[in-house]
Amino acid sequence: MTKETDRHFDVIVIGGGAMGLATAYHLSKRKTKTLVLEQFQFKNQLGSSAGVSRQYRIPYPEEYMVKMAVDAQPFWDELQSHTSKTLLDKVGTLWFGDPTVHSTEGNIGEAEKALKAANVPYTSLTSKEIETQYHFKNLPDNYTGLFQPDGASIDFRATIQTLYEAGQRSPHVTLQDESPVTAIKQDGKLFEVITPKGTYISEKLVITPGPYVDSVINLLKFRIEATYWNMSSAYFKKTDPSIQYPTWFVFQNAIGQNGNEFYGFPGVVWDHPEYIRVAPDFVINPLEDPSERTSIPNKQELAYTSEWIKNHMTGLDPVPYFTSTCLVALSKIANKELLIDFAPPYVPNNKNIVVYATGWAAKFTPFLGQILTELALDGHSTFDITPFKLGYNYFKAI
Repeated sequence: MTKETDRHFDVIVIGGGAMGLATAYHLSKRKTKTLVLEQFQFKNQLGSSAGVSRQYRIPYPEEYMVKMAVDAQPFWDELQSHTSKTLLDKVGTLWFGDPTVHSTEGNIGEAEKALKAANVPYTSLTSKEIETQYHFKNLPDNYTGLFQPDGASIDFRATIQTLYEAGQRSPHVTLQDESPVTAIKQDGKLFEVITPKGTYISEKLVITPGPYVDSVINLLKFRIEATYWNMSSAYFKKTDPSIQYPTWFVFQNAIGQNGNEFYGFPGVVWDHPEYIRVAPDFVINPLEDPSERTSIPNKQELAYTSEWIKNHMTGLDPVPYFTSTCLVALSKIANKELLIDFAPPYVPNNKNIVVYATGWAAKFTPFLGQILTELALDGHSTFDITPFKLGYNYFKAI
């Protein structure tokens, strides 16, 4: 329910997942009259905010991404002050595998160079050291790795809850759920945003609907080139309760066309503590449209995951117990994981339309909220977003 009947707002945020709520959180700090529109119910499991845990990590093959991860840390610290729940469980990040592999997460050697350039501490590891120190087994002799101690498991459910409660408390924020945007009209500098629950007016829009971004920006006559992954995930029971893993990612050559890269978490108190979540970082059948999503994981993806656990992890039963999926949009533009920009210039009042879309960005949640707030209110960000800007030839007019 809205807190007020007034339909005029300084900023309307379209999309009430983690990024939309984080943006409202920072807009509220600047006493900005803000409306957040969510097409489903808040805290739903239907988009890229689904699930309970995420990885916070600093290793990236690009220096600018390392810098962004480091710069995000104080924003997590500030958000932590608003909840008694631990948002980041610092267990470290382990990257390991074939040093020749270049994957969706980059390359181990390039990540080491980026960490060195940013003076971020880490430890290099041999295959045997990874097995001895971190409970993996039967790794090829050529595998190498790095361990970065600031990595953490994010209690993503608690993060979203903290942001949601901040919005509820704020006199500057109105949260409106079950309000898909069906039309956006313009009258001079004003946007008229139409939903089944009402029509709202603002001079500024921040568009953060995750994988459903095209359903909104199509109303403004453009779209983003993206593919959609219905990502599988499963929990595996500990057979040795004393074993604990860091957050980790393994780089390997693909099995045929289906990928062979996996990532995992330690057991955490907020999410089946007697189990460990391991997931494939690939999909066998990408989706053409987010409406094709399903809550049922792909059986073959889980079979590959179970086989890898059986061969290379200790202290786990390789049979998946709990399973889940998460829908994510990924940019088709080379080297553009996160897209942060204004609408293209052929859209009227484009500098008053801020768009965030695609990629894995949970680790940046409170920081991205600050960046999107600055773009909306100031027209620029104090953090250099040049690597994330599209170049308007990548937007597609419709």
